[in-house]
Amino acid sequence: MWNVLIVEDQSIVRQGLKLMLQQDSQIRVVAEAENGVEAIKMMEAHVIDVVLMDIRMPIMNGIEATRNIKERWPNVKILILTTFNDDEYAIQALKYGANAFLLKTSDQQALIQAVHSCFHGGLPIHEEVAAKVMPRLLHRVEKKIDIPLSSRELEITRLVGEGKTNKEIAEELFLSIGTVKNHITQVLHKLELRDRTQLAIFAVKNDIT
Repeated sequence: MWNVLIVEDQSIVRQGLKLMLQQDSQIRVVAEAENGVEAIKMMEAHVIDVVLMDIRMPIMNGIEATRNIKERWPNVKILILTTFNDDEYAIQALKYGANAFLLKTSDQQALIQAVHSCFHGGLPIHEEVAAKVMPRLLHRVEKKIDIPLSSRELEITRLVGEGKTNKEIAEELFLSIGTVKNHITQVLHKLELRDRTQLAIFAVKNDIT
């Protein structure tokens, strides 16, 4: 079961999200917060696997909270959820390590699927956001494949670029999930990339197929 923290300044929205998420037997909402400062306190008090993070909140907004949480708890997955279809918010959130970006117009099934995808290493981004954000992110990536990757590393990089989770990659290549994670860590080191998001963009940008 995955422990989830909901960070949202409106109580009625928090309760609605909690009801939707807890329809899934693998998800347990263990803490709630009204802003980023409270979110960090909840992170210190609970073992959290996934954070459902609003963007616009008082005291500390979701972008700054994402940065702080990822610096202290890099393995925690953060799913950004907002009513604001603003590509700059998405770019900032992804820059600081967010693992997903959904609009609050997303339905219950999409929300639950996004939590599952995040936990397994995917990068779910709402299609309206992706349509505006991906071209800008691709434009920012200037790295080229000037550091040799093994055939296995290229294969895994291609699958990351296709949006596959670690579990899906492991099943397709008949590897353990741990082995896939180790390969991705090595690739990130070789290419001097920070995280899986940058690797996915790198794969697309350099047409790794």
